[in-house]
Amino acid sequence: MAQKLVILDRDGVINHDSINYVKRVEEWIPYPSSIQAIARLTKAGYRVAIATNQSGIARQYYNTDTLNQIHQRMSDIVTEAGGHLDHIAYCPHVDANECDCRKPRPGLLYQIQSALELPDLEGSWMVGDSLRDIQAGSRAGCQPVLVRTGNGNDTLRDCPDITRLVPGTLVFDDLASFVEQLLSASSKNTHTA
Repeated sequence: MAQKLVILDRDGVINHDSINYVKRVEEWIPYPSSIQAIARLTKAGYRVAIATNQSGIARQYYNTDTLNQIHQRMSDIVTEAGGHLDHIAYCPHVDANECDCRKPRPGLLYQIQSALELPDLEGSWMVGDSLRDIQAGSRAGCQPVLVRTGNGNDTLRDCPDITRLVPGTLVFDDLASFVEQLLSASSKNTHTA
């Protein structure tokens, strides 16, 4: 049975990304429409999880305490909007570490699957702004979605055949437009069942 689970990349999907990394709580600036979109998912019965590469830890730009503070701030803002984050999984490594959790590898998504006690990720969604995100989602059995926010437009410019590169990838302007489409389709399916 399909899971009502949406997995989100963080930087560029939920909040503004930075080429200099988001290193402090004050530098974490959410997209208001993304916070509202997460709240809409929660209210519609979806579980929402985060899968984020955070190599700034390995690069010593910030530490896990700072990352936890940023994630607490993110959770608080989502809660204030009426939403809920069911799990946050992050990879603190760089590519050279060759870990299983750094996207495009699917390890973070499997961590979420385990934490939420799901038999698999079939029918789940992975929303990101980079090729790494959608590759990880596809490899874990999720439906991949690319948004144009953050690095999304650059990703589309660099990979114009992204839907062939990662078959089945859907492209939306932002998280809010994806959620609008998802909930609209879910509503139609409920009414026709």
